[in-house]
Amino acid sequence: MAESPVLIILAGGASSRMWPLREKSLIKFGAQPLLVTQLQQYAALGFREVIIVANLENRVDIAGLVEGMTDMKIEIVVQPEPKGMGDAILKAEPVLANRLDTPVYINQIHDVVEDKLHLDMLAAHARNPAASYLAGYEMTEYFPGGYLVVDAAGRISGMVEKPGAENRPSNLVTFVAHLHTNVGQLFEAIKAEYTKDIPSDDHYERAMDALMKGMTYQVVRYSGQWKALKFPWHVLDIMNVFLDQLKGKGQQVAESAFVAKTASLVGDVYIGEGAKIFPGAAVVGPAYIGAGVIVGNNALVRNSMVLSGSNVGFTTEVARSYVAEHVDMHACRVLDSVLASGVNFSAGCTTANLRIDKGTVSSRVKGNKLDTGRDKLGAIIGQGAFIAVDAMTMPGVKIGEGAQIGPGTHVIQDVGDGKRVYVKQEVVVSD
Repeated sequence: MAESPVLIILAGGASSRMWPLREKSLIKFGAQPLLVTQLQQYAALGFREVIIVANLENRVDIAGLVEGMTDMKIEIVVQPEPKGMGDAILKAEPVLANRLDTPVYINQIHDVVEDKLHLDMLAAHARNPAASYLAGYEMTEYFPGGYLVVDAAGRISGMVEKPGAENRPSNLVTFVAHLHTNVGQLFEAIKAEYTKDIPSDDHYERAMDALMKGMTYQVVRYSGQWKALKFPWHVLDIMNVFLDQLKGKGQQVAESAFVAKTASLVGDVYIGEGAKIFPGAAVVGPAYIGAGVIVGNNALVRNSMVLSGSNVGFTTEVARSYVAEHVDMHACRVLDSVLASGVNFSAGCTTANLRIDKGTVSSRVKGNKLDTGRDKLGAIIGQGAFIAVDAMTMPGVKIGEGAQIGPGTHVIQDVGDGKRVYVKQEVVVSD
């Protein structure tokens, strides 16, 4: 019988590309952080031993979250600096020092996939524990990522990064769902790459290329759902994964929730404990309304997630948006947007979500202009920001933590953490 692999979850690295949002593994989709949801999924699939690679910023939070999880043995190791995936994996070596012949299954916390992939990986390992396995995501359209080089029998001989649409060696894109049959050999191969004077940080990928020359690596094909939380607008993609889980379940309303007789619940919706849906309001599914949320008179929430303690005030519209905990909104429009916890979105505010030319919306990440691939994208607003009355944000704008936007301001570019942006006006009083 094949030995059950140890699960290594990569939850460290830097989250700088997620600005103005915080640590991505701790973002809540529903009542609990993504990390906890993922761990519960792995536990249900039979994993019993987990090593989480954290960073200096999130290790305390992660330790608190996993403290009560008794159905798995969980070890937390820390990668002090973001030195690449290879370095992160090596941080697990002390935990496995006396078991270097054990198999490991490496995943990234921010990759959200269906159970089928993990079950297929485990089944392949059970059939032939001498081989290692990499997931290959089947894609017809070109994807600017790494592609697997495979033969007719599914054996992998290499990987090609961003080969161009005309030079794809297969239709199989690689992402981090990798089952290595011998962790000791993997550690040694990664260490060997770190001794080389090569400036790139692809030590792990180069180590696998080296291992493939003497060991069998097989592909496990996958065509199900795969969403990755890499940039802040991807929160909307992950949100939709969780909203899809509500479909077909009808209206789930907690006993302590209040839904006025003249309010409307349409489609598949979840209404949490103590939530209040006031007269004239409508919640259109799939939609998630967390505990203690208020949806005020004549407000509309559709295809969105509103987390606990938030207020969707009078006549507010929240559409296709993610609203974190304790956000206050009143008589405003939140469209295709992401609002972190504690944001104040005042009366008359609107997140513009559509370009005049109807093209895809771009956004700047670490100084680089990126195409989000979304034809509708509103604002992404960091924790505790205050947006004053009648302010408006242009498509794709990001506003940092604790920033203040003055009344009547049109925000046309990103605003840094703690910055104040306002419009000067001259007041003329005449007879």
